[in-house]
Amino acid sequence: MYDVAVIGAGVVGAMVAHELAKYDVSICILEKRSDVAMGATRANSAIVHAGFDAAVGSLKAKFNVQGSKMMQKICSELGVKYINNGSLVVGFDETDKKTLENLLERGIQNGVEGLEIIERDEILALEPNIGKDVKYALRAPTGAIVCPYELALAGIGNAMDNGADLFCNFDVQSIEKKGDFFEISSKTSKIQAKYAVNCAGVYSDNIAKMVDDIDFDVHPRRGEYMLLDKECGSLVTHTIFCTPSVMGKGILVSPTVDGNLLLGPTAQDIEDKDDTKTTMDGLASVRAQASRNVSGINFSKVITSFTGLRSVGSTHDFIINAKDNFVNLAGIESPGLSASPAIAVHAADLLFGMGLPKTPKKDHISTREALHKFREMSIEEKNEVIKKDPRYARIVCRCELVTEGEIVKALTTNPKPRDLDGVKRRTRSGMGRCQGGFCTPYVMELIAKHTGTPYDKITKSSKGSQILVGKTDKGK
Repeated sequence: MYDVAVIGAGVVGAMVAHELAKYDVSICILEKRSDVAMGATRANSAIVHAGFDAAVGSLKAKFNVQGSKMMQKICSELGVKYINNGSLVVGFDETDKKTLENLLERGIQNGVEGLEIIERDEILALEPNIGKDVKYALRAPTGAIVCPYELALAGIGNAMDNGADLFCNFDVQSIEKKGDFFEISSKTSKIQAKYAVNCAGVYSDNIAKMVDDIDFDVHPRRGEYMLLDKECGSLVTHTIFCTPSVMGKGILVSPTVDGNLLLGPTAQDIEDKDDTKTTMDGLASVRAQASRNVSGINFSKVITSFTGLRSVGSTHDFIINAKDNFVNLAGIESPGLSASPAIAVHAADLLFGMGLPKTPKKDHISTREALHKFREMSIEEKNEVIKKDPRYARIVCRCELVTEGEIVKALTTNPKPRDLDGVKRRTRSGMGRCQGGFCTPYVMELIAKHTGTPYDKITKSSKGSQILVGKTDKGK
């Protein structure tokens, strides 16, 4: 019997588990996929929004501004890279300028600090490669970037270090209230918990219906992206947005914390909650708008494209409520990443208000070492590490300069990966320009060695994605 079950291991579920782990309560995290951060958290814009876009008085506005202010400290504690690069929302004509003025006023009312509208000369001083037709921009110096799946991994890892249990491949099929606890069942197993928190992303309405909450619906909004090689990462320093529309913040151009250049997303409402394919039309749209925002984008340097699904609720705001020991955190679309630390604190307060004991954990572990720490070290520091563990001297991924030592550490650190993409998200092996063409066999060998998984049973991302289908004649 657990005190709290957190359903969903994206960044919202991760931050909830991380927050609750500060207290003397037992926690389990239930994830339908084979690893954490496999939904919207795996594929989004990675932006810590300043908070000027959300409607005044909305939950989005409240938690965005609060979460943005919390993010740097949390990332520092959890060993996650955070860069306060600021953002620019660009405008091309007087109509856009009026929109920027409205965003400025909205941001001030939301409590965003440092906002200002600047014109072309000032924009060029900040971003020499800005689009040739850009005339105005709303500058938000508190905007930042982070890696969303690394934040989720670190949050859940820290919760596990503090005693939380993670159950992957736990696809919730039913939730039954039995007296003062819930029995939550998958096809193959059951857990019991006194309280439950619904953080299931695009499936959060399905989960809510299991406890007879039919007051909202959630549908996916598909967003397609392009990622460019690190060679292009310095083309801009700020996150460059176009003026927003009713469908979202529009297509952006942004550096990433790891030095790449990210373009996207599109915005298309769909019905299929698993449809993450990319399309020629969608990527063409990304290319066209990104080229208008920023000049000189070298599209021959695109190393991958991908699609994320945003969780759009029927209320057009975050859907956060609590009843009978069950908390819904649904419709957490953009700025969900930015808001997630503040949403987690609020969710914990809701649980405490319903009777969950609020006793601080005496031996709470508040920090976590970065998995990427080695590459940030000086030569002298690296040599000291290599003296202790020679595996750090062996480069496995040439594109990202990932060592064997880092991969082995990832394989033995909560939450432990069990497939290629899991190692990739934790170490960046396979994320470079060759997309794993060189390092895949070596990573598979390390997975087999340190997890006991037979070499020919190792998958790319989950069941059904085996890399090998059989042996050649020479391998018999």
